[in-house]
Amino acid sequence: MIARLSHVRNWIFDLDNTLYPASADLFAHIDRRMTAFIADLTGADPVEARRIQKAYFHGHGTTLAGLMAEHDIDPHAFLAYVHDIEMDVLEEDAPLAAALARLPGRKLVFTNGDKPYALKVLDRLGLGGSFEAIHDIVAMDLRPKPQASAYAGLCAALDIDPHASLFVEDMARNLKPAKAIGMTTVWIDNGSEQGPEEDRSFIDFHLHALTPWLESILETP
Repeated sequence: MIARLSHVRNWIFDLDNTLYPASADLFAHIDRRMTAFIADLTGADPVEARRIQKAYFHGHGTTLAGLMAEHDIDPHAFLAYVHDIEMDVLEEDAPLAAALARLPGRKLVFTNGDKPYALKVLDRLGLGGSFEAIHDIVAMDLRPKPQASAYAGLCAALDIDPHASLFVEDMARNLKPAKAIGMTTVWIDNGSEQGPEEDRSFIDFHLHALTPWLESILETP
């Protein structure tokens, strides 16, 4: 393990487009169902529904947060609807499972999705036994990353010292609150959708794929 990471005891990972590559395009299926949900809710045509969806995503952190703020929807019904997708674009990732198993310390998932969906993704990837816990949007009291309360709640619920923690995420903006409380931050810059923010000063490691990086830090004295 490289000396720069010798302090890490908690390895925290986002789920979508982080534990599998954005090129798998799984989230596109969820994206389309979110657009359809908004079209049905508002009566908007598909183009307008997608505009609303992206406005909520960028303005509130997630589409769900925007819908709750603007339409007072049932969040559990929304989550069940948008996560009702096939997982056939995902494949078992034995190299990633092996690298995760070699990491010293705790391994955790921190996702704006819900736990039932996360479990399906992890099972499909062959990572069902790789993580101690999943801290999901329900555990966040439906206040998603990048809201500061999500990170505070994660640390409180799982007894995490942020200064002994590393957080891996494909959405750069979700790393800023992690850095603010002392976490080491890793951005997987793999082409997934980003917000308009250009500041990247809070990122400690910038990479394009997770498994090769984990293998490299594990092999470095």
